[in-house]
Amino acid sequence: MPALLNPVLDLLTLRGTVTEAEQITARMRRLRIDGDQLAGLDVRPGQQVRVLVAGLTLRTYSVWSYDPSGVVELCVLDHAEGGPGSEWGRTVGTGEQVRLRKPEGTFTLRPEAAHHVFVGDETASVAFGAMLAALPEEAQVSGCVETETAADRLPLAHGERIDWVLRGGSSLPEAVRRLAPEPGGIAYVAGEARAVQAVRKVLVQEAGWDRRAVLTKPFWTPGKKGME
Repeated sequence: MPALLNPVLDLLTLRGTVTEAEQITARMRRLRIDGDQLAGLDVRPGQQVRVLVAGLTLRTYSVWSYDPSGVVELCVLDHAEGGPGSEWGRTVGTGEQVRLRKPEGTFTLRPEAAHHVFVGDETASVAFGAMLAALPEEAQVSGCVETETAADRLPLAHGERIDWVLRGGSSLPEAVRRLAPEPGGIAYVAGEARAVQAVRKVLVQEAGWDRRAVLTKPFWTPGKKGME
């Protein structure tokens, strides 16, 4: 990266250093990033950060956890299709410097909801993990998360209340029909774009949910670059 760009990047990004890199599932690594510039940020469960990888390429990752002392943790999925984001997540090591933007996004926990329904795939489970960790033990939680294999399941708070399904078996819309969540809470639906829309249709048109109570976030779609 040309040194002349550094002053510009200093205005647009925050700097941190990878201090831990751990294989947390079969295809996902947990990255701990520490830095003084990361202290005291306003981070809401479910938000994302944009990380500068492969020169000037930005890739977006959900925040797995945040410590106001200056620690951001990400869980980066190694996609089968590859790409600069997957390559970075697979190969970045401790001691390497990282530039990232401040947390952003409105796909966030609504803590006041009467009950919380989480529906998505591996890419959604990171955001779900942050949301679930912020909920008290007495919170009403349900949902279903689809993964390629059982080894791809993230350890989630309240995870025993989530139905885990394997890709190639029941589809997410079918899993939601079986779950039959009652309206009146908040549904968080994220992952592959077409599955997100299909689940939303089930909740709104079949189960009678208010559209405003179904929060959606398409994280990726087959063949489209940049949605990692």
